[in-house]
Amino acid sequence: GIHRNIPYIGMKVKSLSLSRWEDQEVKFMAENGNELMKHKYEAVVPVYYYKPTHKDCQVLREQWIRAKYERKEFTGKGKKRTYEEGTRDGMLMKRGRDNGQFLNRRFVLSEREGTLKYFTKYDAKEPKAVIKVDSINAAFQPEKIGNPNGLQITYLKDYSTRNIFLYHDNGKEIVDWFNSIRAIQLHYLKVAFPGANDAELMPKLTRNFLKEGYMEKTGPRHTEGFKKRWFTLDHRRLMYYKDPLDAFAKGEAFLGHQDQGYSASPGLPAGTHCNGAWQHGITIVTPERSFLFTCETEVEQQDWLKHFSDVISIQMSPQEYSMEAMFRHKH
Repeated sequence: GIHRNIPYIGMKVKSLSLSRWEDQEVKFMAENGNELMKHKYEAVVPVYYYKPTHKDCQVLREQWIRAKYERKEFTGKGKKRTYEEGTRDGMLMKRGRDNGQFLNRRFVLSEREGTLKYFTKYDAKEPKAVIKVDSINAAFQPEKIGNPNGLQITYLKDYSTRNIFLYHDNGKEIVDWFNSIRAIQLHYLKVAFPGANDAELMPKLTRNFLKEGYMEKTGPRHTEGFKKRWFTLDHRRLMYYKDPLDAFAKGEAFLGHQDQGYSASPGLPAGTHCNGAWQHGITIVTPERSFLFTCETEVEQQDWLKHFSDVISIQMSPQEYSMEAMFRHKH
């Protein structure tokens, strides 16, 4: 029954919309046995390969389905997977830091060197940037970038967060770049933490941001006017930008553990002059200073507070203590 249905599946995937195709997949798996299907079509999924959920963007979900049923990448029959080769070299559209234009740039990913480099010209001898793979986060951001295959690369440069916004017209190509980065990251993590198992290392690979959106904030003296800023919460790092597509954050805050003097609470301190349009306040206290924010709605305020409180309640790892020390040195 399975073999008779597979050609039908392969033909349908090209013509169905993604939501209808996912319905088709659910029906097909229900008819043929979910575990049997997974055993065949997910027989050898690499541990680092990102398995999307319903919350992920369309390109990730579509390429996961195509990889399984159309390309049969995980059936275990000696398939050559480009994201397992330890190196990748190709052209991606990159947003210019200053002018905002997307231009073709050559990117080279190397497991041996542990780097992602990009060049302004294909035949340029020197790269424009050399990024250590173990410092990279990569997250799909189709809405923010304005392209269904939009990918955001984030890394630390001179103690500051640097964002690079990319896309490729081919969905498979951009997802393969994404999984190539994850493959090399896992390789380096296994070297750095030889005693750790895969389950312990997987959360250290690329991750989606916990929350993004607009809030208003005031300055460190709390007497400056409240200004609207775009905020990104990346686990313990809260970054804010003038524009969602800025290359560098205007500022960052580190959110440590509650036992170390960090807290998040609703409202603003008594006597705060709130000149902004938004009235739903949040106060974050750190050992160095307090941060005052306002949200447009109570729903947004409560959602931000939940995320802040969740992060602050988690015990810090040794690596996070090092990051906290780096933030204190910088600020």
